[in-house]
Amino acid sequence: MDELIHALKAAGEPTRLRILALCLQGELTVSELVRILGQSQPRISRHLKLLTEAGLLERFREGNWIFHRLAQDGAGGRLSTNLVPLLPLDDEHLSRDRQRLGEVKRDRNETAGAYFQRNAAAWDEVRTLHVDELEVELAIKNLLAGQSVNSLIDIGTGTARMLELLGDDIERGEGIDLSREMLSVARANLDRAALNHCHVRQGDIYQLPFKAAAFDTATIHQVLHYIDDQALAITEAARVLSPGGTLLVVDFAPHDQEVLRTEHNHRRLGFSDEEVAGWFVLAGLDGRDIVHLPGGPLTVSIWLAKKPETDNATATTEQPSPH
Repeated sequence: MDELIHALKAAGEPTRLRILALCLQGELTVSELVRILGQSQPRISRHLKLLTEAGLLERFREGNWIFHRLAQDGAGGRLSTNLVPLLPLDDEHLSRDRQRLGEVKRDRNETAGAYFQRNAAAWDEVRTLHVDELEVELAIKNLLAGQSVNSLIDIGTGTARMLELLGDDIERGEGIDLSREMLSVARANLDRAALNHCHVRQGDIYQLPFKAAAFDTATIHQVLHYIDDQALAITEAARVLSPGGTLLVVDFAPHDQEVLRTEHNHRRLGFSDEEVAGWFVLAGLDGRDIVHLPGGPLTVSIWLAKKPETDNATATTEQPSPH
């Protein structure tokens, strides 16, 4: 009872309700909340401290940044999850907050997009500076060797390296990326490899332009550390997987290489096995194999998950087939 009353008292203030509404849309830093809410940093920090102490928010540090998100457990977590949907969508302050949040997210995307534009042709080379890609690719092939890989979607395809790597073993491959410059490089790579059954197209990884259960395999290779909502990306990948399908995720284990954020626009400095496993559960996937590949200051992790054979959500979540 005391825990619930504490959480209710913390939530019962206009700015703190606005913060909860914003954090429902994803993880935010103090500076981003200051920009959105138009209040001073000390004031926002005070609100965040009260919400965190009441169990309504969770905070975690990565390098020089501190992220805040809605709590996942406890009375505070349950309260925040059920409280935010009750807020009026037409409220003037909430509407302005959503608009400014959109601006923050657009700026994030533009920053990442500018980096890709500057480095599109040399992106594979940049990756090799951090980890031995040949070792990673061998591990990927080994993990998928026992899987049925006929139709493949590579989410955040970049230069289409995953399509090149697996192209000879599949019947159909699709790559999705937002960057036109990256897609130009990807198409050139696929043409050079004579992989005519593999294609790339511009698309949003949060809203893939394919119907549900369209692929038996999905890959997300070195993408999650750039984006804002990893759980949503994995859930959307699960949507387009057929029952029994396989999701393979490649990214970094937690590290302290702040230079990757400051010079290469990494939003997150790696992910733990527990965090990825939590996203799999939320997406209705069963986590299977995990491989860790140390490489200098970084360790590359590969996580493999399966979609259950029986998928009751497919019929209700299916989106129209693209024209």
